[in-house]
Amino acid sequence: MNKQESIYELHADHKEWTSKLDFYRDDIKILTHRLEEIASKNNAQEVLAEVEKFQNQFIIQNNNIDQIKHIITLDEDKINKSINDNPIAADHRTMGNHEGERDLVETFEKNFNTLRSEFNVFSAKWM
Repeated sequence: MNKQESIYELHADHKEWTSKLDFYRDDIKILTHRLEEIASKNNAQEVLAEVEKFQNQFIIQNNNIDQIKHIITLDEDKINKSINDNPIAADHRTMGNHEGERDLVETFEKNFNTLRSEFNVFSAKWM
């Protein structure tokens, strides 16, 4: 059964998720800078292999952020279209909730936090 939520609740979720994803993108920039420092100070093959692994993971996570933000934008566009098509009583209208988007954001956060923890162990060893 598809739970209904108010348009304003859906919009608030979108804003929250977008802010979180922006935070994670900034975090990736910081982690990438730390990774560059490690690479510049250590040229051992095992370190460089780990550096490359984390570089790839950071690229993947940036791509994941882009994809999730795109899905959120499409959902937000549906809300805006609904309001523009019938602005009367928009504050009382509901739409199907967005559990899929919520799951994407929560899964991303879980995966990113695991990656960050792994990177912190790696950086503590080689900084």
